[in-house]
Amino acid sequence: MPNFFISDSKDLRVNTVTEFILLSFPCSREIQVLLFVLFFVSYILTLMGNGAIVCAVKLDHRLHTPMYILLANFSFLEICYINTTVPNMLKNFLSETKTISFTACFFQFYFFFSMGITETFLLPLMAFDRYLAICRPLHYPNIMSSHFCMNLVALCWVTAFLCYPVPIYFITQLPFCGPNTIDHFVCDPGPLLALSCIPAPGIELSCSILSSLIIFISLFFILAFYTLVLRAVLRVPSAAGRRKAFSTCGSHLAVVSLFYGSIMVMYISPTSGNAAGIQKIVTLFYSSVTPLINPLIYSLRNNDVKAALRKIHMCTKISQSK
Repeated sequence: MPNFFISDSKDLRVNTVTEFILLSFPCSREIQVLLFVLFFVSYILTLMGNGAIVCAVKLDHRLHTPMYILLANFSFLEICYINTTVPNMLKNFLSETKTISFTACFFQFYFFFSMGITETFLLPLMAFDRYLAICRPLHYPNIMSSHFCMNLVALCWVTAFLCYPVPIYFITQLPFCGPNTIDHFVCDPGPLLALSCIPAPGIELSCSILSSLIIFISLFFILAFYTLVLRAVLRVPSAAGRRKAFSTCGSHLAVVSLFYGSIMVMYISPTSGNAAGIQKIVTLFYSSVTPLINPLIYSLRNNDVKAALRKIHMCTKISQSK
């Protein structure tokens, strides 16, 4: 049963929702258990894969360079990203009520979007790093020092977490008087705005414009940097040099394609225009699948990361044998 309390305002009885029901993936109990096992294994593998990259960069001093500092921060971000949604989704698979409090729902909304925006800021920064390394190799050590790199990373995090407090505040001020069922596994703005007692096209349009600006501006910088990188690589006389440059950039471009391809489906047009099933599948892809795939893309295509992981594995075996 929906949980709400009754309040009086100007002689009108308004039901104010105090919790939401996240339907997640409605199906039989057996399928729910199967989905729990599947996503739990995926969750653990994601933590292990991204955690391994963070440890490799931290423990191997040869990887204490801007490129790998950015990669470690990106992997750490992916760990934080999945923790905003997957644990609650796993809980709901085994729960009968599938409820989330009003406050917890909007906290999840805030952190989920802030992490996503941080990713849209980190990806152009990684492209900028590759641009400097390939197009400005002589100036690269002076421009992109480790200290400057960490300052840019911190700026990405801080700026991203300052983007959505105001829109979320205005959404929390809308009256939610029931129903309180969200046909999703995460507190997403589209389903939330659909539950408001009064239409809020201004807020929905504002969220769509903000998301579109962030996506398009960051994607523009990525494409601009890699256009310059491509021009520089094609001028390299050595075939081996061209292969090395393309290999370095290929992993990042694969991650960019996966991430931006999915979020553009969701957030460039107003969210109410997407069917609930499509919303859930696309959100699941960029919030759970890409964090699982990203470590495989980076580690399998990067010899330095593979060497660092092998070194850590050997050191672990030696310490265990003593």
